[in-house]
Amino acid sequence: MLNNLIKLSVNILTYKTNANILKKCINSIDKSIPINVIENSKFFIDKSYFKKIRKNLKVYHTGTNFGFGKGHNYGFSKTNTRYVLICNPDVIFNKDYFKNLNKLIKNDIKFHIIGSQYPKKEMFKPAYGLFDKKEINPIIKRNKFGLQSVDWVVGCTMLFDLKRFKTNKIFDEKYFMFYEETDLCKRVISRNGIIYSGCNLLINHLGEKSSFAAIPKYRIDYVKLRNWHLMWSSFYFTKKHKGYLYSFIIHLNSLIKNFLKYFIFKFFFQPEKSAKHLYRFLGLINSMRGKKSFFRVKIK
Repeated sequence: MLNNLIKLSVNILTYKTNANILKKCINSIDKSIPINVIENSKFFIDKSYFKKIRKNLKVYHTGTNFGFGKGHNYGFSKTNTRYVLICNPDVIFNKDYFKNLNKLIKNDIKFHIIGSQYPKKEMFKPAYGLFDKKEINPIIKRNKFGLQSVDWVVGCTMLFDLKRFKTNKIFDEKYFMFYEETDLCKRVISRNGIIYSGCNLLINHLGEKSSFAAIPKYRIDYVKLRNWHLMWSSFYFTKKHKGYLYSFIIHLNSLIKNFLKYFIFKFFFQPEKSAKHLYRFLGLINSMRGKKSFFRVKIK
């Protein structure tokens, strides 16, 4: 019996997520753990269904799409356990994930954040790293608990010890999507906080299945949203940590390239690629101008 998991809850942030995708995620979570579904809109169509299949599941509505960081901050305010595992709904936990997590909690490991990893055959995906090294998933010594001391972890799953944070507003709410977890990790490390990556905390991350991205008719809308915020957040993150001038200089080339590529792909009638570069340009120029991360798309 995994007795130490009474100190843990799981928060899943959704936005019009496909029910089958979310069901796979929920079914991979140990049944003893309470789950909070944080729906980033006014209405969660499958609430009754999921509350039937999981008695210890609660659904909260933010009322509007807060994005990743603010959505999870809202979820933290609804959490009454010491530890909370946040995750995307397109994550499936390995069968031994919560058994291994129970061991960490039992041993009262000191940490602020612990990230998960992918199976070794999928470790080409970024899961963790150091700020002074650019390689993906660098070789780092692990301790006796299978933990690697790192500077950052990916945000699709993050375990928090809320006891070590002074406020529920853990993420910077100026971001809408992208760079939130990197920004948070950088701030934690700058204050001598502790971040680990768990070698024994394995997940499968489907990717781009968390929201309307999985619906074919909304593909172009997703491309616009994703690329606008990718560049807005990139400029804002660099400006925040290294100053406006430095951020402007390193992003100027990207601004020009995306502007030119938009016209090239527009000329050759490639709508998805032209949309990608146009909205990268627009996101970047708005961030340079100091505008908020305002861009949204309307999904019925």
